[in-house]
Amino acid sequence: MLRSISLISKRSNSSSSAALLKTPLYESHLALGGKMVPYAGFEMPVLYKDQSHIQSHNWVRANCGLFDVSHMLQHNFSGPSAKALLEKITPIDLASLPVNSSSLTVLLNNEGGIIDDCIITKHGEEQFYMVTNAGCREKDVKFIKQEISSLQGDLNHNTFEGTLLAVQGPKSKEILQKFVSDFDLNKLTFGQTKFNKFNSIIDSEVHIARSGYTGEDGFELSIASSNDVETKQAQDFFNLLISEYPEVVKPIGLAARDSLRLEAGMCLYGYELNESITPIEASLAWLIPKARRTPDLATFNGSSKILSQLSDRSLVSHQRVGITSKGPAPRDSSSKIFDKSGAEIGYITSGSPSPTLGGNVAQGYVKRGSHKSGTEIDIEIRGKKRPGVISKMPFVPNNFFRG
Repeated sequence: MLRSISLISKRSNSSSSAALLKTPLYESHLALGGKMVPYAGFEMPVLYKDQSHIQSHNWVRANCGLFDVSHMLQHNFSGPSAKALLEKITPIDLASLPVNSSSLTVLLNNEGGIIDDCIITKHGEEQFYMVTNAGCREKDVKFIKQEISSLQGDLNHNTFEGTLLAVQGPKSKEILQKFVSDFDLNKLTFGQTKFNKFNSIIDSEVHIARSGYTGEDGFELSIASSNDVETKQAQDFFNLLISEYPEVVKPIGLAARDSLRLEAGMCLYGYELNESITPIEASLAWLIPKARRTPDLATFNGSSKILSQLSDRSLVSHQRVGITSKGPAPRDSSSKIFDKSGAEIGYITSGSPSPTLGGNVAQGYVKRGSHKSGTEIDIEIRGKKRPGVISKMPFVPNNFFRG
């Protein structure tokens, strides 16, 4: 737990002096004994009463955990120019993305650096929904507005607040199906979405996405919370899940969310990703679809640099890798990485003890040539070099529902 708390505290420092925002589920967190911490400008639960970090983590791997991710920013884009905008600021291929499907992608600056990672859902040929990170709210909105101002054509963009609830774990479908009587949730595979009613508990339709950031099967629910009535319905639904099914469902905080995504080999913005790192350097080449790798269709920001790195990997100096180790866990960029000759070759971006595997899992950047799985390294931790191994990710196999 110490590693996760340390990472969360570091990420929160920039907002600690300002008034913290609260999500629609804030009062529920307090009632459940949530330990609240500053995170990306919000007051968020890191742990809950009578739960350790390891217990919370293991619960999600075996049962169903509820994560309040309402601090993340939701966007709608619509109009004839919406597709052109999104295909300029990200490398996504919206032409081949089916309606009611989503994809992970990245916002790119003109040098190919990553402004933020995000999920884009296609609701129609001119209608799209996007979720971006809480800690990047101001700069993301500023960036998008600047890009819209330089684009000719009709386009509507708005951001909105609401309850965003991640329901994660192998029993998540079993639980949510109890509230959706008119649709078989197994018809939604990973990456697919649907608007649906929740059996009279919530008046508005809920946006259901089979998605998540834990490596487990799960869903992300966008629930309208624009007034007191809608907010209370969202709170009542959250509370009901926990009170009615305590043997299966628990609320889970930020500490376990971090260790779960690390085991799943997923990036955290501000650690593995930033504006000086390209998707190729971040080992995210798969985010550049084949259709967007030709010069005539590579209209996205920074495409020249990114396509050059794709075709000639010698242009990539450092690359994101997975790392496993024993003993004290590597933490962040203060943990330098060395090859066995003693030469410094990189740095850790984030790491944690692995409740699932034992030992530690981490991510970092190393010089290309030292990036191959199985390469033995040394990691400097508290002034002492300790052995580690470059390892394939995900560290724990993903259990996404593919049908």
